[in-house]
Amino acid sequence: MPFRVPLKEADYDKTLMSALLDAKDVHGAGKAVVEDPDRKPMTYKTLVLAAHVLGRKLAKTTEPGEAVGVLLPNVSGVAAVFFGLQTTGRVAAMLNFTSGPKNLLSALSIAKIKTVVTARRFVDQAKLDDVVQALSEKATIIYLEDVRAKLSAADKVAGAARATLARRFVGPAKPNDPAVILFTSGTEGTPKGVVLSHRNILANIMQVRAYISLSPDDVLLNPLPVFHSFGLTLGTILPIMLGMKTVLFPSPLRYREVAKMLKDTKASLLVGTDTFAMGYARASDPTDLENLKLVFTGGERVKDETRKAWAGRSNAIVIEGYGATECSPLISGNPFEDNRPGTVGVFMSGIEHKLTPVEGLPADHGRLAVRGPNVMKGYLLASNPGVLQPPEEGWHDTGDIVTVDENGFITIRGRAKRFAKIGGEMVSLAAVESLAAGCWPEATHVALAMPDPKKGEQIILVTDRADADRMVLIDYAQAEGVPELMVPRAIMVQREIPVLGSGKIDYVTTAAMVKELRSVM
Repeated sequence: MPFRVPLKEADYDKTLMSALLDAKDVHGAGKAVVEDPDRKPMTYKTLVLAAHVLGRKLAKTTEPGEAVGVLLPNVSGVAAVFFGLQTTGRVAAMLNFTSGPKNLLSALSIAKIKTVVTARRFVDQAKLDDVVQALSEKATIIYLEDVRAKLSAADKVAGAARATLARRFVGPAKPNDPAVILFTSGTEGTPKGVVLSHRNILANIMQVRAYISLSPDDVLLNPLPVFHSFGLTLGTILPIMLGMKTVLFPSPLRYREVAKMLKDTKASLLVGTDTFAMGYARASDPTDLENLKLVFTGGERVKDETRKAWAGRSNAIVIEGYGATECSPLISGNPFEDNRPGTVGVFMSGIEHKLTPVEGLPADHGRLAVRGPNVMKGYLLASNPGVLQPPEEGWHDTGDIVTVDENGFITIRGRAKRFAKIGGEMVSLAAVESLAAGCWPEATHVALAMPDPKKGEQIILVTDRADADRMVLIDYAQAEGVPELMVPRAIMVQREIPVLGSGKIDYVTTAAMVKELRSVM
């Protein structure tokens, strides 16, 4: 394994296309870097060629700097489209095809997207005909099958020439120009557009490279969608830039198929959320995981039950990190050599942080804000479409309440919006969920704060544990020395807990479901 590389500004003060060509020069044009279930690897040479051919065609109906919607799953073609847009200075707006027509139309409006690139095969398989029909009323839909069918011999020759002379055709973009627009998951409200520059994304990749040893011999399996910052930056762009192969898989929910791909591709690295990681562990046989050495998780707290599931099946280490779309995404991670379960590790190189005290919480708890080269250029908001709202003085308010110990290890205590105020006391909903997870470790739990006429708020626990009983939870809390204030007032059992395409709990939908159920009770 290579030694750790210090963070150098020169490594990320460039455009994505320039960085791709640098990686091609370092690792060789024939190195395979992208693969999908079709098992037809793309080398640096074929990726650069495909990017220039597609980029030239897409440029005919778009303008430099324009946001172009990308509605595609995790397959090799999405990498070609993504870098194709970069070749001509377009901005890739990654659309969440699981979010429904309303949120997608909102994304088109927020980012002023006039063109959407997709594929008929994907639309058919994912049953997105109604979604695409709705989008077609606001934007031009370009199907990749049509682009390929219309490629002339002259197009192919021109694309090949541009790829051969790629340094002369890196596009008009500058390192600090927008490269990508992602859309927040809307777990707690209306989604926003997050604008990331070339520099932001490359800085985060270099931060990861400085924090953990990775080798070009590593193979990373990425089942996380590319409309999610974790799946795009860490699961797709990072391995390409560092000379590794990324194996893209189109759905994180096909647990057994993902486990089989781990075996077939001899993947050494896997990325996912806790929910998905548990699914893969349960669906896998020990032989599926023989080559796996690291499972990097983020997006939600890793439960003890997930770690136990992996420990019983594999020698791979489950590492928990922490990030935000606005930070490209990684903010912190547990070091491979000093993995501390329960924490999200230490801050990435180059990140400043500050904690703001929160009324009602202990003095060592604070609302976290961060600043660094990976922090976004700004938001695009529905209230002012297309107009960038940069973070004030470069600081991003994460909205998370954390503690940081004397060694720099961070523990997430909860979201600022995910605290209940009961009789003047602040209670972390994340802590309530942890209490329930301790009592019923194999179930999924969501704690919500609801209005209470006497105490201001009350806590409702939604769980998929069929026999969940409040008295059992009270007894467990007493045995653990947890104050009764943290025990939810009521428990609602649901067969399924709503989740987003990224794997995170969908708190908005869950809260709406609870309100509806309470209204008819």
